[in-house]
Amino acid sequence: GIVDNDKADLSNLQRQILHDEDRVGVPKAESAVSSLRRINSEIELIPYEVRLDSSNVLEIFEGYDVVVDGTDNFPTRYLINDACVFLGIPNVHGSIFHFDGQVTVFNAPGGPCYRCLYPEPPPPELAPSCAEAGVLGAICGMVGSMQAAETMKLLLGAGDLLAGRILSIDALHMTVRELRTRRDPNCPVCSESPTITELIDYEQFCSVSF
Repeated sequence: GIVDNDKADLSNLQRQILHDEDRVGVPKAESAVSSLRRINSEIELIPYEVRLDSSNVLEIFEGYDVVVDGTDNFPTRYLINDACVFLGIPNVHGSIFHFDGQVTVFNAPGGPCYRCLYPEPPPPELAPSCAEAGVLGAICGMVGSMQAAETMKLLLGAGDLLAGRILSIDALHMTVRELRTRRDPNCPVCSESPTITELIDYEQFCSVSF
């Protein structure tokens, strides 16, 4: 399943390889499905041309084995995290900023969730989107490929997951660091005594309006 309510824009093309100039103005989910079917016509692909929110996320995620988060805003990251915790689905997370990227797996068995590391969002003025901040297209490919590898490992039950570990990439200096993380026993969502047991208003939580 591919969830996106946006349309392909010329500014996306340096980092989003499923679209091209002929697809500018086409819904991204539709464009992504079209490109992927050209690679493999036998795979089942479901486009969701909606904005992911508290009213639809559980219905959309239900039945999937893995969720891959490539979003660029904090309300959606918290929404995805909480839905994955409630449904018991691992969340392969990737984030980018300028020349930097991070990859990890949240909500794997015994591992932390997103809220374990980031219980509160940063102030909106310190959290620009990709379009606002600008990113190196190549770092998106690096992070995306690593997310794909972690997804395949989850599905195959192979190797050591990036659970409890964050791979931090600095493409400007081409260095990679591994940061150890752990589950917060007092996490408001994934602990044994959670204080958040249902989906909330994530835009209000992050003080963002769209």
